[in-house]
Amino acid sequence: MHFKLIVVAVEDGHTQEVVEAARSEGATGATVLNQARGEGLERPKTFFGMDLVSQRDVVLLLVEQHLARRILERIAATEGFDDRVGAGIAFQIDVEDAVGIVHQANTLKARIEEEL
Repeated sequence: MHFKLIVVAVEDGHTQEVVEAARSEGATGATVLNQARGEGLERPKTFFGMDLVSQRDVVLLLVEQHLARRILERIAATEGFDDRVGAGIAFQIDVEDAVGIVHQANTLKARIEEEL
């Protein structure tokens, strides 16, 4: 079984929506890293040296490769990443190896076999 890591940077008020969208397409869990910061094309506005941008969360999803693209597309559509400037970003990375996922792999194996 091969996996992809989906990395999502999203406004902290939208984190639960991202996780729910991913679960609806087959993700079995998520890791959320709170209070990340980032910059896009335009520098963030400041007020007396303090940033006026909202905090971001980074959501990490280790998913089976056959589910990865659908999950990525559902997240993008749910959050409007291509419609709103600064809404967030999501991308996937190949995972060479992983441990600690026996239970998820068993659950996913049955689901993937049904779909293929």
